[in-house]
Amino acid sequence: MSVWTNFVPILAAVETAPGAAQSFDWITPATFVLFTGLVGLLTWIFTRKSDVSTNDGYFLAGRSLTYPFIAGSLLLTNLSTEQMVGLNGDAFRYGLCVMAWEVVAVIALVMMALFFLPRFLKSGIATVPQYLELRFDRGTGSIANILFLIAYMVILLPIVLYTGAKGLISILDMRSILPIENPLLMLYVIVAIITLVGSLYAIFGGLRSIAFSDLLNGIGLLTGGFMIVYFALDFAGAGEGMWAGLHNVRTYDPTMFNSLGGQHDGVPFTTLLSGVLIINVFYWCTNQQIIQRTFGASSLAEGQKGVLLTGLLKLLGPLYLVLPGLIAFYLFQQGHLPGLVVNGRVDSTFAYGALVRLVLPPVLTGFFAAVMVGAILSSFNSALNSTCTLFSLGLYREYFNPNATDQQVVRSGKWFGWIIAFISMAIAPLLDKVDSIFTYLQQMNGIYFIPLLAVVLVGLVSRRVPAAAAKFALIGGAGFIAFCYFVPPFDRIVAAMNEYMFLGSVFMYLVIGMFIWGAIQPRKEEFEQVDAKVLDLTPWKHVRLASVLLLAVVALIYIFFADTSVFPSKDQIKPQQKVSLVVEKSPVTGLPESSPVPVPGD
Repeated sequence: MSVWTNFVPILAAVETAPGAAQSFDWITPATFVLFTGLVGLLTWIFTRKSDVSTNDGYFLAGRSLTYPFIAGSLLLTNLSTEQMVGLNGDAFRYGLCVMAWEVVAVIALVMMALFFLPRFLKSGIATVPQYLELRFDRGTGSIANILFLIAYMVILLPIVLYTGAKGLISILDMRSILPIENPLLMLYVIVAIITLVGSLYAIFGGLRSIAFSDLLNGIGLLTGGFMIVYFALDFAGAGEGMWAGLHNVRTYDPTMFNSLGGQHDGVPFTTLLSGVLIINVFYWCTNQQIIQRTFGASSLAEGQKGVLLTGLLKLLGPLYLVLPGLIAFYLFQQGHLPGLVVNGRVDSTFAYGALVRLVLPPVLTGFFAAVMVGAILSSFNSALNSTCTLFSLGLYREYFNPNATDQQVVRSGKWFGWIIAFISMAIAPLLDKVDSIFTYLQQMNGIYFIPLLAVVLVGLVSRRVPAAAAKFALIGGAGFIAFCYFVPPFDRIVAAMNEYMFLGSVFMYLVIGMFIWGAIQPRKEEFEQVDAKVLDLTPWKHVRLASVLLLAVVALIYIFFADTSVFPSKDQIKPQQKVSLVVEKSPVTGLPESSPVPVPGD
């Protein structure tokens, strides 16, 4: 007999017991408050004596982070509701091919450990724009700063708040807890709560408190993620256990377990080593929100171990970010998730939340909601802390107060953090009017992702490319991508290509253009990187071996699940078509025209 079937009579007894209905309703939120409060208390206890009065202490945790904290913070900063909900929703729609966002990320993390991180740490920088200032000039660093600040303020922070609030309202059933009937007002209230709690972590505690809370929430999230998989497979086993459930899911539609996506799938196989890889490289190697954790490493070796441990954990990502979506697809076909049908159509964005409510008992639902909120807060406070860092070290000290003390710089970051938090809080509910939040996120991120990565990469591998070329790439690249996204007839360029292929092409042309510029009009003196001597740069002795093993596992995963039948052919049946055909047997008319596309997610 399965564990889940043992839970059923217990829960039924609780529900039917006299006077128990009201208390039963509060099991989930009570568990949520308990776990969330425990994380906050432990974070305060273990980090309350940290020195946050200096730049390094506040923005970089005193450059004292060891590999478990780096890995935990990287993982939790990466994970949020847009991944838990969006990636599982895409798995429901397209199948296993969407695991690329997790698995291909390992390649980027290996590149970070071997190539990017040693060069960043050697310069002793706290932000990516600081490196561009060292490599090119002050103006280039300022342009990068402004791009990051606008992107975080208008795109990243509001989306994290919005998706987090929507997820929390759904999982905790906030409508039954708070006496608020207006959905928009409810959204504003939950967004405000998340903003306040996340800001307290980010603004008062600095990077060390963020990293510690991320580690605790990371443990909880992995536990909760695998817990969902266990209960879901057990439910799919129909009383015969989780292995029977896995067999049922796996054999019901084997093509859903293909690691290679067709041309019309969420992640076509042709984009794996082009646009998808480039987006991952930017995210894991040059995105300030992410790599600031590695800048706080106590040594290069600890940073490399933390990055590669993150890669190992990302290999586990498909188990709790993709497999639940595949299980939800199977259970939906068995008639267990009728709530996915909205206005006569299947909405895959509800797949993960519906699965959680179906298979988890209330006490565990509260715990899972808590770790989900931990992921939300981690993404929010990490982005907010990075925003404060970019402003204080990149703009305040450079332009507003060049002679500022460390205390003044930290204070400016705190005040700016509150301003950005409130602006993001005001913008977040407005995203409720956006047709597809995930499409919006993808398009807006592409505008600054690509030019920034191109400039950073060229700066790292070249010595003679001048600042003028970098400035042109940053401004011209961002402008061109924006035009092609939003201005007719330029939008036909993207329509004629896969979006990831388009971004990959723009990246290639920007890099080639900068190298040509450098050959025709090189800078007067070759750039020479100077060792800032802020920490030990001795590499981890096993870094190459660990990197090779991780890449080998990536290759084996793709080979094991590969089915070349998705390669173009006249008789090809694509996963999304196949899903529609199955659904047509029921009263459902088909799938929505668009599906959420998560970033690495991003």
